[in-house]
Amino acid sequence: MGKLNKTDREWQRELSPDEFRITRQKGTEPAFTGKYWNTKQTGTYLCRCCGAELFSSNTKYDSGSGWPSFYKPISSGAVDENQDATHGMVRTEVVCHHCDAHLGHVFEDGPQPTGLRYCVNSASLELKTQEKNDEETYP
Repeated sequence: MGKLNKTDREWQRELSPDEFRITRQKGTEPAFTGKYWNTKQTGTYLCRCCGAELFSSNTKYDSGSGWPSFYKPISSGAVDENQDATHGMVRTEVVCHHCDAHLGHVFEDGPQPTGLRYCVNSASLELKTQEKNDEETYP
């Protein structure tokens, strides 16, 4: 699957203003406000922009940060990491490999087995659950 390239105008037609600000302009939603920060449902977290599989609910945990946190991506090629030197600090930004959507940041204070915390904005995600698939299959 190659890179998905769209103009800002195309993204603005497909995303809400908040989703566009966060995913395309590297914004952040306030802690404890996103749709998935406290979700316990089982499923796969997809990229809000392109639908690529990013994280499994099996690797989600409560980090206490107020954002959905995962200790690893669903596969090694699902996300890319970039250096982020904004806001007077150096962090590692996490983006969707397929469409470069800003997801959040990864920190080295997570649980084992990886010791990593992928701190992700809910607005960057869409949770695909088995229940949702059943609803779509059986109207």
